[in-house]
Amino acid sequence: MTTITLGGTGIQIEKNGFGCLPIQRISQKEAAYLLRKAVDGGMNYFDTARSYSDSEEKIGYAFQGIRDKVILATKSHAKTGQELKEHLETSLRNLRTDYIDIYQFHNPAFCPKPGGEDGLYDAALEAKAQGKIGHISITNHRLAVAHEAIDSGLYATLQFPYSYLAGPQEQELVDKCQKVGMGFIAMKGMAGGLIRSGPAAAAWMALQPTVVPIWGVQHEWELDQFLSAVRETPAMTEEYQQIIDHDRKELAGDFCRGCGYCMPCPAGIEINQCARMSLMLRRAPEASWLSDQWQAEMKKIENCLHCNQCKSKCPYGLDTPRLLAENYQDYKTYLAR
Repeated sequence: MTTITLGGTGIQIEKNGFGCLPIQRISQKEAAYLLRKAVDGGMNYFDTARSYSDSEEKIGYAFQGIRDKVILATKSHAKTGQELKEHLETSLRNLRTDYIDIYQFHNPAFCPKPGGEDGLYDAALEAKAQGKIGHISITNHRLAVAHEAIDSGLYATLQFPYSYLAGPQEQELVDKCQKVGMGFIAMKGMAGGLIRSGPAAAAWMALQPTVVPIWGVQHEWELDQFLSAVRETPAMTEEYQQIIDHDRKELAGDFCRGCGYCMPCPAGIEINQCARMSLMLRRAPEASWLSDQWQAEMKKIENCLHCNQCKSKCPYGLDTPRLLAENYQDYKTYLAR
């Protein structure tokens, strides 16, 4: 096992964490089996969110009687301080606990700070003073907000997309966090499903000493891949490096991070979701993405003006109009199954 300290929190965790978004798609019994197997295998960091439907409830059910063996992180997408308080109480109830170790603002469009009109940070401070949360943290997909969060000194950890498909923009965030003693949690360590080799991804993450990947797990075979990395730190082999080099060449240019820099769209297309719809269909409960609402949103792609504003604003240099067209074609095929 590789145990690291999570930034400046003093919390000791196994380097490989468990991302609990995918357990929405399985039964409570199946989820509890995977979660308990993860703990038995050495994992102790579990990340979920208020917006992940019944993920929190499944975690609470699974960890009855072993709360002291796990570190729980969840998130609130609240827009106001009062809403955050309500989210927190729901999370505590669902998780069957009286405190949450890492409480994160969930991808806000700005960096919450004390005294803000939104009241978010002040509400989190109040909850921390009451002992309901241990540390205040933030997740994001926007580089500007992430940099502001690091520079503010207000947050214990930053969660941001990071995998071996990452570019210099993401690496700069990792380096800045390390410099200031802030924990870095890597979401989308499998690049939202684009990376297929868990062992190669785990071997690469093992070379990032301050990064804690939270591997999204839905199936036992997925968990087994990452538990093997817990039992023995994976070495970067020539085979893994070849896989990484191939994926970087084939995939890096096609991965939409969903950061939203391309918005707003003059044609009203919700680009930051529509340009990665193929991934969302396969990583989260598909029913919500196949709803009448999202069918209508995807149909807006037909009205694309090909103005290339989105392409020019993308900090990752993606050909966004092409991504929209490809995702729309895949979406129509998915609907017609």
